[in-house]
Amino acid sequence: MADEFAKGLGIFTGAGLVWLVLAGWYNTPSFEGPQLTGANPSDPGTYEAIAIALKDGMFWFAVLGALTFWVIIPAARQLYASYEAE
Repeated sequence: MADEFAKGLGIFTGAGLVWLVLAGWYNTPSFEGPQLTGANPSDPGTYEAIAIALKDGMFWFAVLGALTFWVIIPAARQLYASYEAE
């Protein structure tokens, strides 16, 4: 069980760090306004569009990756073990 927690934590922190950096670059218009949750640039260039897509992908990878290793895999193993015991 500890290896699933470590894998989930690694995914969560790694993908979360990438999301945090990209959201800080592209979604923080000012220090007085919303930070990390501001609107995306209205007319992004090619590299900005790739970075925004990567930012969105890293957010969902962090959430779903951690959820997979912390909830889904242990629940599936528990379910499988309960079916083997019968």
